Amino acid sequence: MTINPKLAEEFRRSLLAWFDLHGRKNLPWQQDATPYRVWISEIMLQQTQVSVVIPYFERFMQRFPDVKQLAQASQDEVLSHWSGLGYYSRARNLHKAARILDEQHAGVLPENVEKLQQLPGIGRSTAGAIMSLGSNRYAPILDGNVKRVLARVFMIDGWPGRAAVQKHMWALSEQLTPTKDVRAFNQAMMDLGATCCVRSSPDCSVCPLLQQCEAFQADSISDYPAKKPKKALPVKERVLLVVQNGEGNCLLHKRPQQGVWAGLWSFPEFASKDEAIDWYEQFSGKREAEVGQLPRRRHTFTHYHFDMLPLHLVTQESLFQVRDSDDCGWFDTGDISTIGIASPIAALIHEISPLSD
Repeated sequence: MTINPKLAEEFRRSLLAWFDLHGRKNLPWQQDATPYRVWISEIMLQQTQVSVVIPYFERFMQRFPDVKQLAQASQDEVLSHWSGLGYYSRARNLHKAARILDEQHAGVLPENVEKLQQLPGIGRSTAGAIMSLGSNRYAPILDGNVKRVLARVFMIDGWPGRAAVQKHMWALSEQLTPTKDVRAFNQAMMDLGATCCVRSSPDCSVCPLLQQCEAFQADSISDYPAKKPKKALPVKERVLLVVQNGEGNCLLHKRPQQGVWAGLWSFPEFASKDEAIDWYEQFSGKREAEVGQLPRRRHTFTHYHFDMLPLHLVTQESLFQVRDSDDCGWFDTGDISTIGIASPIAALIHEISPLSD
């Protein structure tokens, strides 16, 4: 689809005029906007609301103000600053990319979309955001907010996750993105989708693109963008062994570097209660008579439900009488802020803390 140049210019003019009055200009990553700061913010903002990201971004930047500081940190420390944000592969990829940048690019992000996409965790839209928002250089973007605006204004059929639909949207984004004021334009597109052209109950009355919006003219805003086809999520059930010693510390296991919650600390995980007890007896050399059952809980990932069945075991062994292994260790339940840990596991730790008082 080719956009009439006059319509494209009117689109830009209307959007930028709206942005001057209503755009977001005081977000932390917009102050002293550098490619590095934009990169960190864009990764954090994936699947996460702005209000949630702000305090994480500020803490992260205070500890890792540049590529070198991030590259030299341990993965554990990086994950500890990410705990609670979820989608932890984002943090692992940030760390990997920082080390590549430090070793191969003198700690400087490439000023090229194709080269940026060669770094772990950076796709085309993120690369475009780094280029445009960080350096004010021409680069189209296509995040979720932009997809929603384009789908409605141009009445694009089909779920935006489909390759053919994305290809169509990229073609539109390329034509609409100006060569000048690209930082303001791309930020305006994201702001319009985030604050006005929202998923549910959009405020069309104040939209600067109202006259151009084909979905509005057809009274079919709620039909665009098309929803992702639904399918039932499978359920994965695992037993978590929650072990506390006489001093109230809990036994945690560091998960493998591949798979769900990779590299994070969690409770040892098993296929069955018997398997969990057998492992503990082997690990500690002791048999514990009383094993309690904590309430079942569910955490939903993108592709499946994860049902956790926590078994609670309190051992009278002192802190050092149950040995540590390379991937297990004792942790004070009152202070887990220094390690990388998934939110559902942190919630379970907080729940058992009063039980040890």
